[in-house]
Amino acid sequence: MKLLVTGTAGFIGFHLVKSLVNSGHEIIGMDSINDYYDVDLKFGRLQETGIESDEIEYNKLIVSNKFPNYRFIKLDLEDHDNINSLFESENFDVVCHLAAQAGVRYSITNPHSYIQSNIVGFLNILEGCRYNDIKHLIYASSSSVYGLNKKMPFSTQDNVDHPVSLYAASKKSNELMAHTYSHLYGIPTTGLRFFTVYGPWGRPDMAYFKFTKAIIEDKPIDVYNYGNMERDFTYVDDVVDGIMKIVDSEPPEGNNEWSCDGPNPSSSKAPYRIYNIGNNSPVNLLKFIEILESKLDKRANKIYLPMQLGDLKTTYADVEDLIRDFGYKPTTSLEQGIGEFVAWYQRVYNV
Repeated sequence: MKLLVTGTAGFIGFHLVKSLVNSGHEIIGMDSINDYYDVDLKFGRLQETGIESDEIEYNKLIVSNKFPNYRFIKLDLEDHDNINSLFESENFDVVCHLAAQAGVRYSITNPHSYIQSNIVGFLNILEGCRYNDIKHLIYASSSSVYGLNKKMPFSTQDNVDHPVSLYAASKKSNELMAHTYSHLYGIPTTGLRFFTVYGPWGRPDMAYFKFTKAIIEDKPIDVYNYGNMERDFTYVDDVVDGIMKIVDSEPPEGNNEWSCDGPNPSSSKAPYRIYNIGNNSPVNLLKFIEILESKLDKRANKIYLPMQLGDLKTTYADVEDLIRDFGYKPTTSLEQGIGEFVAWYQRVYNV
């Protein structure tokens, strides 16, 4: 198939491109390469997939020097005209939309960037799908949409109307927008709620990345909610495996059993589905730090702080529907995954 993958200079998008091109698909990757975090890391990811930074120009397609079936273009999600032109000229079969303004805490201080990237940008992707016969739109949502929910594990059949950050609200909005386009125009859409994805080439704003850097540099780490937090840490290869299973399967159809009398939020009479992608095994933050210390062979100097605005105390994914529909099964233990990340970090940063 021919796919558009957005966010390919980003963490998950980079890993997905490698898997897709090795599976023989034709890929066009798209990214704005913004400066939300270290652009050298983004250029490093691109170089790993054969895209040289000195060749990148805005709205110019570049052919990978490693994968003949991979091309890359630098575009902003908000650039409606050029995104529309890309859709019209390339005739994609499937779109994997992973690009977004990420980060819960950043949304507290920079709200406008989330509206532009995550709402306006997503609308441009939906419009491209609407007018260009896209067979399946797969897009990134987030575990943060569960907000104030207390019932565990988080299920896609639960109501998610109480987000606690603008980032989460933007992701919930994406799900609503996708359903609208599935209903009005018959576009098959699948939303994926990611749960604390970690691994090599990860984002520097994520806690595990910041912890590693600080511990190596003998600097203290901030441990929020006094360590009384749990996360469903999910290794990036397991996430990509889940996405690949969905890419290579038939797109969703309308659920004939769906009823407006007791609506299931994860499906619809329209060709629309929502899934969690997580490890289905939450880990206490202090346990995570303990494993990280073991892999680094170095103790952390912890500063215990109260909960930050916008954070969730616990995330825990119910992935039974993903197992049922696609045979999804995460296989990477936390010890193995942290070990892989630490080995990558030490190699890339020469520490």
